[in-house]
Amino acid sequence: METARDRLRLILGDEGLARLASARVMVLGLGGVGSACAEALARGGVGSLVLIDRDVVTPSNINRQALAFHSTVGRPKAEVMRDMVADINPACDVVAEQAFIDKDRIAEQLGAFPRPDYVVDAIDTISQKLRIAAWCQSEGLREVSAMGGANKLDPTRFRFSPIEKTSIDPIARVMRKECRKRGIKGLTVLWSDEPPREAEGKRDNIDERGFVREGASILGTMSYLPPIMGQMLASKVIRDLAGL
Repeated sequence: METARDRLRLILGDEGLARLASARVMVLGLGGVGSACAEALARGGVGSLVLIDRDVVTPSNINRQALAFHSTVGRPKAEVMRDMVADINPACDVVAEQAFIDKDRIAEQLGAFPRPDYVVDAIDTISQKLRIAAWCQSEGLREVSAMGGANKLDPTRFRFSPIEKTSIDPIARVMRKECRKRGIKGLTVLWSDEPPREAEGKRDNIDERGFVREGASILGTMSYLPPIMGQMLASKVIRDLAGL
């Protein structure tokens, strides 16, 4: 009877499969990007995952997040993702924690987990992304970081490059400047050169002071874009770990 590993073996070979089975990947953030990445890593034969996210599943997540269903609303994302991975790849060792990543305690927090071979940054907050990148650089850890996918439509515009080679992407622009100031060099990022669209109804979500109204958003997300980003991040990690 054919197994899930058989299809992987045809491309990776026994050596590539063994490399993945012995590897540990840390995924930070389990939203639309991170949950799709973690799912693909589990399906791709990665032997150990560290999954961290502070949030619970909400109804607004259902349009794009691999772990978001009506049946999982209200549950911690880390817990749901752990159960999904166990159902996909029971041999995968999973450490999952519902936790806020404190930018001032990055080394202490992340250093308390089993040391990863690769770190995937799929969170939204730039201050945290910068501290994570600095920690990975100081620890000699391979990392790939997701830039912005909000208010974009075309997944063919995404590509990998060092942060220094990015343009147009608003998150990458800030990251590029701050990485220069902090001495963070060669950070691999997934970014798009598609200019973000202005969200429909954006003005209705802004109050007279110029702040986003409580419970509102000016960031729209297509159902397919974050999952494609997550799959691309997983492809980068798997190829690197397998030596391809």
